[in-house]
Amino acid sequence: MPTYDYACEACSHEFEHFQSITSPPLRKCPECGERKLKRLIGAGAGLIFKGSGFYITDYRSEGYKEAAKKDAPKDKKKDKKEKSDSGAKSKRKEKAA
Repeated sequence: MPTYDYACEACSHEFEHFQSITSPPLRKCPECGERKLKRLIGAGAGLIFKGSGFYITDYRSEGYKEAAKKDAPKDKKKDKKEKSDSGAKSKRKEKAA
């Protein structure tokens, strides 16, 4: 439940009130009793994850992930080794047959 800021137009009293989003705004000032209370527009609060299990990379966009794959360096030695291993296996199969 959010906290709302209120200000009275009659006596300039300002305060915060904790209430549900679906609750109607307050109208009567608790200080002077006039029905001149207005809900102020607040900046709001950011979403904060607390606890274990939340990582900054968990919510990356697909575009970011694709760009990261393109930028990743390729290991040429590994590629050559895989090609030579597969070629050696096929030669062994031919000799066995």
